[in-house]
Amino acid sequence: MQALSRKAEDYLEAILNVTLEKGYARIKDIAAGLSVQPPTVVEMVRKLDRQGMITYRKYDGVTLTPAGRRIAEIIRDRHETLQSFLMMIRIPEQIASKDACIMEHELSPETIEQIRAFVRFIREYHSNGQILRQFDTFRAVKSVVPA
Repeated sequence: MQALSRKAEDYLEAILNVTLEKGYARIKDIAAGLSVQPPTVVEMVRKLDRQGMITYRKYDGVTLTPAGRRIAEIIRDRHETLQSFLMMIRIPEQIASKDACIMEHELSPETIEQIRAFVRFIREYHSNGQILRQFDTFRAVKSVVPA
């Protein structure tokens, strides 16, 4: 994967998410998704266009190039994997999403793959939720017993 800043990766992921939701990505939609002002988006979009990650046409919006889409999909997959894991261990969804956004850029591919395998394992082999109920019981007991 091409070395991009965390911020650039966030923009690629946001462009992918907006495109998947609406079928296209406009500056105002990307700005809303990232909670930033449109001029800030324009600055980063121009940079990503120069790097060959996106194609930006002022009145046509933003499209990911194949290279940009590949990176955006990797980042999105990391985010979803980490968010699933965090929610599995009972982190509230909003916090899990925020923390996953931080972690997706920092963890090694090997760590992400192990977490992905663990999430898949729990979903496939413990689909009745028994292990998660045991975890809930463990947490409840440990929270009332001093360490």
